[in-house]
Amino acid sequence: MEKKRGEKTEHICNICSKGFKAKRSLETHMRRHTGEKPFACDVCSRRFHAKSNLTSHLKVHSEEKPFSCDVCGTRFIRNENLKRHMWIHTTEKPFICSVCSKGFSLQQRLETHMRAHKGEKLFMCSVCSKGFSRHENLKRHTRIHTGERPFVCSFCSKGFSLQETLKSHMRVHTGEKPFICSICSQGFSLQQNLKSHMYVHTGEKPFTCISLKSHILVHSGDKPFVCRVCNKGFSRREVLKKHMPVHTGEKPFICEFCSRGFSRQENLKSHMCVHTGEKPFVCDVCSRGFSRRASLKSHMNVHTGQKPFICSVCSKGFSRQQNLRSHMRVHTGEKPLTCGFCHKGFSHSVSLKSHMLVHTGDKPFVCKVGFSRQDILKNHMRVHTGEKPFVCDVCSKGFSRRASLKSHMRVHTGQKPFIWNVCGKGFSRPDTLKNHIRVHTGQKTFICSVCSRGFSRSASLKSHMCSHMKQTFCSEDLSHCENLKKPMDVHQDSN
Repeated sequence: MEKKRGEKTEHICNICSKGFKAKRSLETHMRRHTGEKPFACDVCSRRFHAKSNLTSHLKVHSEEKPFSCDVCGTRFIRNENLKRHMWIHTTEKPFICSVCSKGFSLQQRLETHMRAHKGEKLFMCSVCSKGFSRHENLKRHTRIHTGERPFVCSFCSKGFSLQETLKSHMRVHTGEKPFICSICSQGFSLQQNLKSHMYVHTGEKPFTCISLKSHILVHSGDKPFVCRVCNKGFSRREVLKKHMPVHTGEKPFICEFCSRGFSRQENLKSHMCVHTGEKPFVCDVCSRGFSRRASLKSHMNVHTGQKPFICSVCSKGFSRQQNLRSHMRVHTGEKPLTCGFCHKGFSHSVSLKSHMLVHTGDKPFVCKVGFSRQDILKNHMRVHTGEKPFVCDVCSKGFSRRASLKSHMRVHTGQKPFIWNVCGKGFSRPDTLKNHIRVHTGQKTFICSVCSRGFSRSASLKSHMCSHMKQTFCSEDLSHCENLKKPMDVHQDSN
């Protein structure tokens, strides 16, 4: 389309109505709408719709920056970039938007801005037909389809489609947190994180269940973001992104103390507490501190009595998931922890640790007698104190050990869970079953030190020893142990 203004002929774009003095300029401009890019870079194959843009781009490879700022000395490849830079120094914005009063330094920028209010979207994506009010926005959008990531991190070589995304990413490496909370002074690397944090102080909850798109997936159970490696589904894209290092093995977050790597920044942050000794998560009930929020959450189940982790085999509940995991080995018989001396397997690290004392001979828990485990010392001390804290609900008999009470309760219930598979006879205690098995096997492990006679039960040996005592000391009937004590005292007194 051509329009005559006086003696000048103006060539008008039939899509956006922009005018040009030269027909060639209009033809170059039309390529912005069609997406045609006939000029290609010989170095990186990047394409351009105008030859002048290719000429400017080639300076990127030559590192030539002929345009210099007179104020601060910063150099630029293109004159347009220098012009934009100069706005920083002048801060003059004489072109004001009549709708929102926003100021612009150039008339062209104001015209582009007005499209946002008018809803004009002149630049269309050739792939998905999405419209944009600015050519720059279309250019950014096309990288979604092409996968182009021209902005590369100098630390980890990760690529980004947008320069501002790279800028935000760089703060992961530098530790910079420019967005500061005005209430508690906590710093954030991203502005949206600060915005979300402010809700903690204001108590505001602007996103309802119905309006919050990602939260709705919690109720629907949809997991649209699927891992291409293991097909595991996730309800949020960022959770999938965090999951991927499991497969790649990438651990970009390195501890400055021990050089251990982590796939997630929050894991590194929790790990740092090991070195600093910091325990920022404190229990409101008992004031115990924890280095991780998840540990505090698990600990709270101790106070509430909640046991959300249920064994699928025996329905026993546990307050912590790792306790359930350890318990499952009782059913599976798994013993992943092996003794380095005798290669005996154990299902729990505590059991292995206690077992190792057998080889080392260490007995760190001392009364007059040494014990390899603290809990055994604690039980032993009740022999001296006479304490019997475990009381039978039926007959009120007290016991110093919980296991003894448990065994005693079978007297009342008649339960005999220990069955010998040969004769089918049941016993309430495992040691009684063990003694009974010797009846069948003929094994006699208890040997008399006087006459070398063997017995299958220690009680039988004890009774037998009385016969030797009877022969040695007097004619008293000492065939039973309960008759032994009083006559022996008589002999000791006579000595």
